[in-house]
Amino acid sequence: MKINDLKDFKAKYKSDIFFDFDIKKLNWFNIGGKTKVFFKPKSLKELKDFLVLYSNRGKIFILGLGSNVLFSDKLYNGLVIKLTSTFATLSKLNNETIIVGSSCSQKKFADFAMENNISGFEFMYCIPGSIGGGLKMNSGCFGKEFKDHLVSLQCIDTNGVIKVIPAGKIKFNYRNIELDEKLIFLSATFKGKVSEKNKIKLLMNKLLKKKNNSQPSKIKTSGSTFKNPIEQTNKKAWELIRDSVPDDIKFGDAHISKKHSNFFINKNNATFSQMNSLINFVKKKVKKKTGINISLEIKIVE
Repeated sequence: MKINDLKDFKAKYKSDIFFDFDIKKLNWFNIGGKTKVFFKPKSLKELKDFLVLYSNRGKIFILGLGSNVLFSDKLYNGLVIKLTSTFATLSKLNNETIIVGSSCSQKKFADFAMENNISGFEFMYCIPGSIGGGLKMNSGCFGKEFKDHLVSLQCIDTNGVIKVIPAGKIKFNYRNIELDEKLIFLSATFKGKVSEKNKIKLLMNKLLKKKNNSQPSKIKTSGSTFKNPIEQTNKKAWELIRDSVPDDIKFGDAHISKKHSNFFINKNNATFSQMNSLINFVKKKVKKKTGINISLEIKIVE
């Protein structure tokens, strides 16, 4: 990949562009090597100008809070973009509607909705990702998903063209939406319902307690590894894994959580190869025992 013009861009804009940048500490698994180019745009104009210059010359990955991704230990021969706090704004459009930047955390968004007496987003309080990441995979828990409240999303394509896409034009699936993978989400508009702050807070705390009772915390994990195969069985992915795989199985420092079998853990210094081997081992064991193919919820970036 040619990068001389990117270096000129960096000097001109005083941009946060880095080359051969270590991304290991930017994801919850704490696994990964380096990326050829790493870019943190400070404004929409800077992002737009950079995309026009980059001109689809290679792979692009948009990194949110790093809670749902597994990076290879090898060099990512492409561009990783991480949106800054400029893209984390929050504003109330009316008594039921909020516009939120894609780099804002879902927890912060849920707090903002609560403070403004808007319900419907309590479930996001329990999801440790960004709004952009949640949009990409139609995040959800406790019977709620992003699609239930999305009005529209604002995005930019890799040619620097800004677009607004109404929710009605998007096909939503379980943990997936059918949109061009190359679109970079800038912000989204959500509509909830007017409610009382104390009622919203009570529900948020109730859901968080339920989550903490069943899921591990303060460990190096990317959350749920596999999607629930809702079309094939009434059992969830963690039940299929529990029934098919010994809970003490490990590949180096890549382990399965004893608290929740769909949470895979980097116990110390697990490599990509070890975590990927664990993922593939579990997938094969579940298929052999149950006949069910479970698919990944986390995103593998190579």
